[in-house]
Amino acid sequence: MSKTLVIAEKPSVAQDIVRALTPVAGKFEKHEDHFENDQYVVTSAVGHLVEIAAPEAYDVKRGKWSFAHLPVIPPHFDLKPIDKTKSRLSAVVKQAKRKDVGALVNACDAGREGELIFRLIEQYAGGAKPLNKPVQRLWLQSMTPQAIRDGFEQLRSDEQMRPLADAARSRSEADWLVGINGTRAMTAFNSRDGGFFLTTVGRVQTPTLAVVVEREEKIRAFKSRDYWEIHAVFGAQAGQYPGKWFDPAFKKPSGDGADAELKADRLWTERDAQAIAQAVRGQPGTVTEESKPTTQASGLLYDLTSLQREANGRFGFSAKTTLALAQSLYEKHKALTYPRTDSRALPEDYLPTVRQTMEMLAASPLHHLSQHARTALDNGYIKPTKRVFDNSKVSDHFAIIPTLQAPSGLSEAEQKLYDLVVRRFLAVFFPSAEFMVTTRITKVAAAGATHHFKTEGKVLVKPGWMAVYGKEAAEDVEDAKAGDKGQNLVAVQPGETVRTDEATAKGLKTRPPARYSEATLLGAMEGAGKMVDDEELRSAMQEKGLGTPATRAAIIEGLLTEKYMLREGRELIPTAKAFQLMTLLRGLGVEELSKPELTGEWEHKLSQMERGQLSREAFMREIAAMTEHIVKKAKEYDRDTVPGNYATLATPCPNCGGVVKENYRRYACTGADGKSDGCGFSFGKSPGGRTFEIDEADAFLAAKHIGPLEGFRSKAGWPFVAELALKFSDEDKNWKLEFDFGDDKKEEETGELVDFAGRDSLGPCPKCGSPVHAHGANYVCSKAVPTVGQPTPSCDFKSGTTILQQDIAPEQMQKLLSTGKTDLLDKFVSNKTRRAFKAFLAWDPGAGKVGFEFEPRESKYPPRKTAAAKKAPAKKAATRKTPARKTAG
Repeated sequence: MSKTLVIAEKPSVAQDIVRALTPVAGKFEKHEDHFENDQYVVTSAVGHLVEIAAPEAYDVKRGKWSFAHLPVIPPHFDLKPIDKTKSRLSAVVKQAKRKDVGALVNACDAGREGELIFRLIEQYAGGAKPLNKPVQRLWLQSMTPQAIRDGFEQLRSDEQMRPLADAARSRSEADWLVGINGTRAMTAFNSRDGGFFLTTVGRVQTPTLAVVVEREEKIRAFKSRDYWEIHAVFGAQAGQYPGKWFDPAFKKPSGDGADAELKADRLWTERDAQAIAQAVRGQPGTVTEESKPTTQASGLLYDLTSLQREANGRFGFSAKTTLALAQSLYEKHKALTYPRTDSRALPEDYLPTVRQTMEMLAASPLHHLSQHARTALDNGYIKPTKRVFDNSKVSDHFAIIPTLQAPSGLSEAEQKLYDLVVRRFLAVFFPSAEFMVTTRITKVAAAGATHHFKTEGKVLVKPGWMAVYGKEAAEDVEDAKAGDKGQNLVAVQPGETVRTDEATAKGLKTRPPARYSEATLLGAMEGAGKMVDDEELRSAMQEKGLGTPATRAAIIEGLLTEKYMLREGRELIPTAKAFQLMTLLRGLGVEELSKPELTGEWEHKLSQMERGQLSREAFMREIAAMTEHIVKKAKEYDRDTVPGNYATLATPCPNCGGVVKENYRRYACTGADGKSDGCGFSFGKSPGGRTFEIDEADAFLAAKHIGPLEGFRSKAGWPFVAELALKFSDEDKNWKLEFDFGDDKKEEETGELVDFAGRDSLGPCPKCGSPVHAHGANYVCSKAVPTVGQPTPSCDFKSGTTILQQDIAPEQMQKLLSTGKTDLLDKFVSNKTRRAFKAFLAWDPGAGKVGFEFEPRESKYPPRKTAAAKKAPAKKAATRKTPARKTAG
């Protein structure tokens, strides 16, 4: 009898399907990679198992990234297995090819990406000849057993799903075409002067970077202004209360060019502020006040982005860390539902599951949570509200909630994240918090004028959901400091006259907009559609934003890896390389690569395709044309520089004393007047594909030396570390930039044999156990350089005698080799920020190199004083270790 193969996207879904089908289709036998009974074979992917790739003839290798090979527009795409999931792919393909399997059911997640995962597996399984087995689609928004059984009763046809499959393939291929061609065209343009200057671009990563760069441009252009506020203290019969002066006639400016810094409580001259403070001091005042009740509901259930934002704000977790923790709680501990979701609601049939989950929590040993679960059950809080249960707001997956399994053995970080999700799950069913909000206006008549002072108070009447968070939440909302909205106000009797006891003019300065943190950048990516002017495109992006919840963390990490941004504390700061890319895209006239409108346009057209209103062929023709346009603009650009906002260095030209200015590719002498051709002195902005920051270029010019610096790439594209020097060339009668690898590098290049005979070893090499010696500017393994005993090196262990301006004494290297790390060293200086920092040097066996290790310390951003203030755990190698020095490549 012919069987039907059901392919789910994840193993957990395959198990849910088996459990749901068993009562109606009979018991399943469990095998290593699948479940099977007389009617069904059920297996699963683990997300994407296959990726698209250019056919071999079109695959341009890294060393050939030149305009001669662009654009790359293959007539079709081949498929290749994703390395880390090859074994799973083999298992799924084996089931699909079985002779007794006569039909397939696509049970991957209900959405575009789920459709693509299945279609690529099906295509790969068929190989040169299609499988030619009928396909049906299981479309689930709920994972209850009844919903799964209902889904199997209403399977969708292959024909019905064809438009969604076309849109899925088109989005995937379009991203490949624009990303590959854009990256290779910009890399080819930037590598024209030699070397390999990798310049990655992408439909999601580049607009995300543009958001960060635009904010930094505003910060750099910001000019702080002085302003004054007048703070008063009033005496009433019951005690004192504060108030702040404001202008009741003030209207907020609107329209283009409106000054956003103008506010009702700001004065722009000290004279005016002091005059008012002096006039009202000691004068009587009359009081009017209005009190009204207000309510505040808890936040919605978490999707991945909102969870990442909250965890970044509360604990300082990066988006990548939060995703990894949530994935561990889902996969390893089975404690949370699937985390890679963009939905904040639950299916409408999930009420019984929620009640069961609440009962599990009520019975759990986690007393700080169980008491609230018991309260919710005892008071009948769990009701079918649209705010929580709404099928129309459930996409491929529903919101992140705890499962029926109480976890144990969680790490501290996992426990923090689990608590965050459980508290939100509990709070969403509790009643709204109730407040009494009081606005008090005190009028003081003085010197022929009436001056108004505002005082706001907010008193928590019924905590509602805030009880789940305890005192922490109440203070979050109340922020109970004198002068703030949350203060408790002394009572004033009707008709009572108060006295102005104090009045002070307080001088302040306007502040630039804040830099993005991961939390705020994730929010900007999610809401990127709001930045789009075109209403139709904005509407298409409304539900999408830039990237998906599952990919946003990887996009941010990619920008950090490619040195487009750096992390400093919780801030994300764009580098010189990021500004250079934006300058290039503007200068070449291909700004569409940096705009969220590109995603909006694609989403609009892909949704048309899903509705059958646009053909796949027409869309891909447009993408090919766009790809050709991007390459053509870069290839045909014939001017020496690209127009942009460039800097002038403080250090003069070493050759003639003229002014050194930045252009797109170089820092060049522009003569004494800063406007001529100068003496011919210049040095490249991006030697070895690493772009100088402005302060680095100034320091390099002043000292004629800098480094060692990381981030260089060889012509073949491999990373290396080097120092740079400016050296005078007698031939050219001018200064030239050169890489300085130290004496030991020269010996390696000439093949001269090194003799370590008679020299004391500092300890055994952590890679191969051979003796380690001081040699030139490095500590090296005796098998990492050519010696009499071994002319061809077989090891690559090497660590600098100076790292980031910190001298590494032989005693410290001895200690590292014997114990795994040095003492705490305190004279490292960051090349990026120019700030000194302390760290241990430690051997990282996973990375195979020496890295930084930071001392355990109190978090720079500790939890609120009401939360349990625990010490931040010691850094984890995977997230905090930074390579101290890589082997020169």
